[in-house]
Amino acid sequence: MKKIVVVAVALMCMVSLFAAPKKAKKSKKKGSDQIKIGIINNPPSESGYRAANVKDFEEVFTADKGYKVSAFYSLKNDEQLNAASQFITEGVDYILLSAAATDGWESVLKNAQKAGIKVFLFDRMLNADPSLYEAAVVSDMANEGDTAVAWLKNQKLAEYNVIHIQGAMGSDAQIGRTNALENEFKKGTMKKVVQQTATWDEAEAKKIVESVINSGEKFNVIYAENDGMAKGAVAALDEAGITHGVGKDVIVMGFDCNKWALRELLAGNWNYDGQCSPFQAGVIEEMIKKIQAGGTIATKKVISEEKGFDAKTLTQADIDKYGLGD
Repeated sequence: MKKIVVVAVALMCMVSLFAAPKKAKKSKKKGSDQIKIGIINNPPSESGYRAANVKDFEEVFTADKGYKVSAFYSLKNDEQLNAASQFITEGVDYILLSAAATDGWESVLKNAQKAGIKVFLFDRMLNADPSLYEAAVVSDMANEGDTAVAWLKNQKLAEYNVIHIQGAMGSDAQIGRTNALENEFKKGTMKKVVQQTATWDEAEAKKIVESVINSGEKFNVIYAENDGMAKGAVAALDEAGITHGVGKDVIVMGFDCNKWALRELLAGNWNYDGQCSPFQAGVIEEMIKKIQAGGTIATKKVISEEKGFDAKTLTQADIDKYGLGD
């Protein structure tokens, strides 16, 4: 009889031991229902544009909607590459990428593809075979540059002496906004007073313009590749007592269309601002939903619709509709 009791107790213990893992398995399944996303972007402190861009992704890809998001922010391409490799190791489902530089991504994208991870580009293109990413939802940076330079040429100035303040070198935004102006320099239709990167930084842009002012070299155009750098440039002009804006000594051009920058246009203190839309998250989410439902993405590249704004024609309604931030 004792033997039977001992065997019965042992059997109960075994059943208990084998029953426990079932709970853990259920818990794991629940966690796997989340869509794991790794976002690689420039830091929100980079500019008003970037702050709006980061906010857009935070508002679209939320835990309430079933997303588990890890985000990494850096202006350095090598740090972004390391972050992408880490996301691959962690086994995310999707990587959403705004590359700091256009080159150097081929190997990492191949590794992601081997791991079954789908990559979406946003904001900027990069130099890689399109088969290595699912789709790109981006601005046409070359068109932004072409539109801005066409506007500038249409001002029909007697001469063009340009301070060219560039963004982070090697980024798609810098390349696109630089090329059209660089072509004018090469043709001799415009003079390059200085061409220097401020890496999107307001304070660095101010130093560049101060240096030109102190040199005594003549200039009448400031072409800054984002609003923050244009703001820094204008601060240097103000301190030196140099007038700027509509009908003044220096034409001021920026990009991104922050509301505060467009207000400068409306007041006639700046002349031109090129739009760059930061709203790509919703488009990418719809593509992800389609993939999750078993569908495929037919469109490889979605380009944001953008325009340039002239201080002479800008309205408050334009600011309300297209301006970023407050």
